[in-house]
Amino acid sequence: MKAVAVFPGKPNSLHLTEVPVPAVDDVPQGRGVLVRVLRVGVDGTDKEINAAEYGAAPDGHDFLIIGHESFGKVVGVGPQVSGLQPDDYVVATVRRPGSSPYDRIGTSDMTTDRVYYERGINLLHGYLSEYYVDDSQFIVKVPSGMRKIGVLLEPMSIAEKGLFQAYEIQRRLKIWKPERAAVLGAGTLGLLATLILRLRGLEVTTLARSEPPTPNSELLRAIGARYLSTRHVSLSEAASEHGPFDLIFEATGVSSIAFEGMLALGANGALVLTGISGGDKTIEIAGDRTLLGFVLGNKVAVGSVNANRSYFEMGVQDMALADQSYPGWLERLLTHPVQGLESYAEMMRLLTEEKKAIKVFVEVGEEA
Repeated sequence: MKAVAVFPGKPNSLHLTEVPVPAVDDVPQGRGVLVRVLRVGVDGTDKEINAAEYGAAPDGHDFLIIGHESFGKVVGVGPQVSGLQPDDYVVATVRRPGSSPYDRIGTSDMTTDRVYYERGINLLHGYLSEYYVDDSQFIVKVPSGMRKIGVLLEPMSIAEKGLFQAYEIQRRLKIWKPERAAVLGAGTLGLLATLILRLRGLEVTTLARSEPPTPNSELLRAIGARYLSTRHVSLSEAASEHGPFDLIFEATGVSSIAFEGMLALGANGALVLTGISGGDKTIEIAGDRTLLGFVLGNKVAVGSVNANRSYFEMGVQDMALADQSYPGWLERLLTHPVQGLESYAEMMRLLTEEKKAIKVFVEVGEEA
């Protein structure tokens, strides 16, 4: 079968390759699920892997099949699989268990292992292929009515986890009920985080560099969120006018913005950090003022990476709710389809050059 892969450590090595079709029996104990891939979303992670910034091949291979945002249809299940059957629509999670105590209780996204296993990212092949097989415990069923938007479930799970963790931490306050939130960044993750917060009834201000109107700002307006361009309004100014912010969700990967968020956060507030900055940039911050505000304001900052199965399941619920509350909104995020695995070069061009793209995705196969 065809697959799109890179040679980890070699920049711009994206290529089409042929690999064996997997089988249900590849997974032990009868727990295998064979899936025909229909769509795969791609993002900055795939671009960075192709640039050889990180990523490693599975043992015994010199290549890594990329793609971690899957959506497909079950074509076969092992004898010990329950709750899944052929023709079910499914999404697979990304991280796989290591050896830490957290991995052993089903929360591999919280692993303390120095080496981690993520499909399409590190040491495990991904989903940008015609088929994949996996253990049923990592396969999440998607209702057929959500088949047009199911490919968004993986990024949705990232936002779900970050926000859930903030609410879990804030149980320390007994009566915490956030009213105003800020989202930093209006890419796919920022849009989805804004959506979740709006579904929970919060007033949301989302900030990004681009000047409105843009497709992103119009999407935010459609769900009742406020959009501000940081070319004209700083985060601190936004906090003064539209805050105090009880919750800030950072989705930029820009370290200076993360530290600005610490200053803009209101008393008893929670800052969720999801962006990854791979550089070594040094910045100056108002250290004393930031420390004073955090201590006297009982503030908290939490980093959040990846997501386990429970957050994918939360995402299914919120995507269904969003489809009722804001019909058609999620589908509008799917702006740039790429037809077929053979178009991998166009896929990477869109990721690299197309500034108006919200979500680039590959139409891998058609439904039988």
